[in-house]
Amino acid sequence: ETMALKKGQIFEIDIETIAFGGRGLGRLEGMAVFVDQALPGDRVRARVVRKKKRHAEARMVELLEPSADRVDPPCQYVGWCGGCKWQALKYERQLVYKRDQVEEALGHIAGIDEVPVHPTLASQQVYHYRNKMEFSCADRRWLLPAQMGDSTIDTGFALGLHVPGTFYKVLDIEACLLQPDLGNQLLDTVRRHMRASGRPPYGLKSHVGFWRFLMLRHAVAHAHWRVNLVTSEEDRETVQPLADDLMMHYPQVVSVVNNISDRRAAIAVGEREILLAGKPVLRESVAGLQFNVSANSFFQTNTLGAAAMYGVVERMADLQGTEQVLDLYSGTGAISIYLATRAKSVVGFEWTAAAVADAEINCRLNGVTNCRFVEGDVLKQLPAWERPVDVMIVDPPRVGMHPKVLKQVIDLAPGRIVYVSCNPATLARDLLALKTCYQVAEVQPVDMFPHTWHIEAVARLEKINP
Repeated sequence: ETMALKKGQIFEIDIETIAFGGRGLGRLEGMAVFVDQALPGDRVRARVVRKKKRHAEARMVELLEPSADRVDPPCQYVGWCGGCKWQALKYERQLVYKRDQVEEALGHIAGIDEVPVHPTLASQQVYHYRNKMEFSCADRRWLLPAQMGDSTIDTGFALGLHVPGTFYKVLDIEACLLQPDLGNQLLDTVRRHMRASGRPPYGLKSHVGFWRFLMLRHAVAHAHWRVNLVTSEEDRETVQPLADDLMMHYPQVVSVVNNISDRRAAIAVGEREILLAGKPVLRESVAGLQFNVSANSFFQTNTLGAAAMYGVVERMADLQGTEQVLDLYSGTGAISIYLATRAKSVVGFEWTAAAVADAEINCRLNGVTNCRFVEGDVLKQLPAWERPVDVMIVDPPRVGMHPKVLKQVIDLAPGRIVYVSCNPATLARDLLALKTCYQVAEVQPVDMFPHTWHIEAVARLEKINP
């Protein structure tokens, strides 16, 4: 008989493990209880916030006995900002739980138990690793408990990050430790300008106001930065002085753009872009290759982590120089280009035209001539492929691969598949579909996002007796 926990009830519990999504998991008389901010080994007092038939969700009220895996988080916003929930967990333990998460998904969803899942590849940088940050403006500032009742704080302006579960309240963030220090200096300068500009921040409820987002992008190899100011309308008089100021004070800032977006949706991609100062494009170098990163194109958020992951893909692909390689979901061409010098030829399939245009430029930048890209839905484009495929690389979005694409892959029967995944659950689901024809030889988890529960994994699949 499960316990009759009620909403609002306070209870004590020992946390045993970490659940998918990063919350602590304990059991109370047979019922699974998920506790936000709690870590394995903690004994906590918690309050029920949601009660379902088979489980309850709770929030920590008091830490009674801390886990041996706890460390002091360096960030003042930890527990309030939704960005990184695991700062209080020792980094080496984070890596262990991430590996467990991959192994568990494979066993639980795909029934794959005997595959070697290697220890997680650590991120070279545990802080300051993000090369892209997006900060939101708001006309409601969310205060930390310590700031409550401080009449000197202007609660009508914030530039920072969202508190989870509230779309219109934003924490005014002084510094985010996931970005390099210069990013925090830029954040401070932009905030001072915005406040002094006389133009209001955008209200996430009212949909009225001027300043919407600040996006910072950092090219690690050259220590270059691009600042993207997203506003609701064009107003050169207001934004130009800020752009000039940034260029003058920060030699590392090579580009300042203004994206105009008057859509209600809170996404920081503008309808049109105005170059205010410097160059339109940022150039990044990963593992000795050059890449153009234009304002709205996808690029791995952890540059050094990306280089490590491409290394894993290269090792698993094990190319001898004679292979025909297909790269599904090829994006701006990074993996295709990385493998091109080691293959006979590479063809990338990519849905968005802008990404294909970037990929073609990136090929030219690196003098790669045996690589081309097919634009369009992989579901429609792949059936037209006639020639044999030796190695296939797949790097699908979080939702995984379309069942019909999986069927096409099985029909093409590549000798080897290297599957790059950012979601262990959909990886496992897709491997289950491929299990009849492919044996999963090994899986390598790669940590690109320290202090968050996100994990990338690369799996090598070998065709069973072709």
